[in-house]
Amino acid sequence: MKLCVALDLPTKDENIKLARNIKDFDIWLKVGLRSYIRDGKEFIQELKEINSNFNIFLDLKLYDIPNTMADAAEEIAKIGVEMFNIHASAGKEAMNMVMQRLKTFEKRPLVLAVTVLTSFDEKSFKYIYNDSIENKANQFSIDAYKAGLDGVVCSVFESKKIKELTSKDFITLTPGIRPFGEDKGDQKRVADLKIAKENLSDFIVVGRPIYKSSNPKEIVEKILTNL
Repeated sequence: MKLCVALDLPTKDENIKLARNIKDFDIWLKVGLRSYIRDGKEFIQELKEINSNFNIFLDLKLYDIPNTMADAAEEIAKIGVEMFNIHASAGKEAMNMVMQRLKTFEKRPLVLAVTVLTSFDEKSFKYIYNDSIENKANQFSIDAYKAGLDGVVCSVFESKKIKELTSKDFITLTPGIRPFGEDKGDQKRVADLKIAKENLSDFIVVGRPIYKSSNPKEIVEKILTNL
């Protein structure tokens, strides 16, 4: 299980400071929509300059018509990130087209499909998708697997079942992790490290418990010790 630290702070300088603070650890960094819109692809290069071994997960959750998604995926691959994500609900055609486009790269990034956002609870999800979280997460995961994606972004609580339906090597990246039972904030379906391990999560994303700490380095070290 790998730790992915979310760089979700209000300013670029704060994110850079955090990255420098934790640069000596074997971790991934997540660059989300807010940071990327504000700081651009140059921010990715700055992170690589802090530590060339940093692995970057670009969390933009692409969702558009298939050709536009494939175009965007191609541009993302040129930036040099190690992983990015798209929405599974964009459909099978979109997922297939993204993967076909990336075949032109000698070394492409990992591509994950977002199944169900962890901010959803059953009621709010059913209102939009007219189905249960479990059913759609499973369906989206199977679609992504058949399209040749590397894995999915899902809740910890769906991770184990998704691997049973696809492959043990099909990556599950699970946000909404509160390592030691911290407040869940705006997430609905959260879990701690123990639950993540039990459900065979490959990547855990941790944000607030690290960057809101007075000693982020200590929290990262504590998480890595307990993985």
